[in-house]
Amino acid sequence: MQPIRYIRPSTVREAIAAHASLGDGARYIAGGTTLYDLMKLNIERPTGLVDVTFIEGLETIDTSGDTLRFGANARMADVATDPIVQSQYPVLSEALSKAASQQLRNMATVGANLLQRTRCMYFRNGYGGASGGAADYPCNKRIPGSGCAAIGGLDRGQAVLGVSDACTAVSPGDWPVALVAMDARIEVAGPGGERMLPISELYPLPGETPHIEFTLEPSEIIVGIVIGKNAAGARSTYHKIRDRESFAFALASAAVALEMSGDRVNAARIALGGVATRPWRADAAEAMLIGSDLTDDLAMAAGRAAFADAVPGRSNGFKVELGARTVADAIMIAAARRPL
Repeated sequence: MQPIRYIRPSTVREAIAAHASLGDGARYIAGGTTLYDLMKLNIERPTGLVDVTFIEGLETIDTSGDTLRFGANARMADVATDPIVQSQYPVLSEALSKAASQQLRNMATVGANLLQRTRCMYFRNGYGGASGGAADYPCNKRIPGSGCAAIGGLDRGQAVLGVSDACTAVSPGDWPVALVAMDARIEVAGPGGERMLPISELYPLPGETPHIEFTLEPSEIIVGIVIGKNAAGARSTYHKIRDRESFAFALASAAVALEMSGDRVNAARIALGGVATRPWRADAAEAMLIGSDLTDDLAMAAGRAAFADAVPGRSNGFKVELGARTVADAIMIAAARRPL
């Protein structure tokens, strides 16, 4: 049995100091819905846990003023059912309510959700199980330089966008996809002070270093999420296609938000999930819509444009067509919604 130090700070500064004092083996923990799973699989083996659950003020939800602000410890279920979020920003509410199960949403926090690690089966099932023995399958995320068993292997669930010769693992979240579409920023605090980070800059492409999954500095912690209020929020949706209706990760998903005058698209925000190595902004699809009258054919063309650079593997080529149709459907769902 591995001993673990447990620290429960009362402020963000205390949490950062505690994390830094524990060194490389330290992990922040809030809802624990991901970290505990990874500990059981011996993928995460922390020597110290810094429990930020009881830090006052990190659970706030503020929809007043010109921005939406969610404290990092706000529960997914609470944000999803907030009246302003539900009515004026359905893309955010749906991304949360379609994730995991109700029990998990009641525990999981919106800040820690941004730091989920991949569900690639080679990453999660190749570490020798609970015995902690040698890995059965090479995984560059888990052991840098060991290789990627998914390339040429069972790759139905792998990414088709943003892949490299070192990794094809899908970024797993729903919430981050919606936040990327809405140009969210995250408030980060660390030993060097506080900073604002565009959500899109949190997730690097795998390249040759897929083990570097986030751009946070050592001991930094996410303390809040900020989204500028905008007209596109009301005409938005998060459309998720999966093997079963609940408690399943996306095979393909699309977060879409539109500003329209009649049938004309004045602005478009589109991000993809379930198909890429990070939450994926579909710039080409957005550009195709802007300035044009929306039709079913145009929506489908935009969907195909979103996957123009796809690189499918052995068994995940279906994601290209599925993804394109998911985007097209999401565009039409969002367009049908009328601002209040």
